[in-house]
Amino acid sequence: MILSIAALKDPGKLGQVKDALAGLTWQDGRSTAGASARQVKRNEQAVLNDPRGTALRELLTPIIAENPIVKAAARPRRISSPMVSKTEDGGHYGAHVDNAIMGSGAGRIRTDISFTLFLTEPDQYEGGELVIHHAGMTQSIKGKPGDLVLYPSTSIHEVKPVTSGTRIVCVGWIESVIRNVEQRELLFDLENTRASLRKNLPAGSAELLTLDKTISNLIRMWS
Repeated sequence: MILSIAALKDPGKLGQVKDALAGLTWQDGRSTAGASARQVKRNEQAVLNDPRGTALRELLTPIIAENPIVKAAARPRRISSPMVSKTEDGGHYGAHVDNAIMGSGAGRIRTDISFTLFLTEPDQYEGGELVIHHAGMTQSIKGKPGDLVLYPSTSIHEVKPVTSGTRIVCVGWIESVIRNVEQRELLFDLENTRASLRKNLPAGSAELLTLDKTISNLIRMWS
């Protein structure tokens, strides 16, 4: 499942994020790539362990972790610490697959779902499309600031060369409680159905109670 979410709609919060981007320190993005991906990665990665980077990370983390659609679609067990990448001057990230395991120690996670949170206006750069090759289809995405894209970490994906301007995004990975993608999609469909029914049925109705029971028992069975 490839899902696009308007995750950051508050202009004030978006302005805070953009202000925080201005003070970042950048390093070669290849330092955070695996052996294969390092060969095709040409971008810069923000340093997020200094005071300015930490402040940005604290702004970005809840945008992903607390989003109700992310919770319903991804069923997160763990979410990686966000990374911020900058691509310009012909930079790109060639076709690759994300490592199955990311991080180390307590931060070590299995990568079930990848995410990209767009942070710059699409008309501020040329190229730079996120291209996802998945299940016999290819999807090209160039989102607005605040748009969050979830897609399977199992898919081959790439970032096309940025031929002018600057593209900045936040990226990371989610380990799901529900490992199987088809099961996650079924639960997401049921969650959407439950949200619709709650608008028309009274709390405690037999239909809603049955749906609550079904969702809970499926999570219990599949997690």
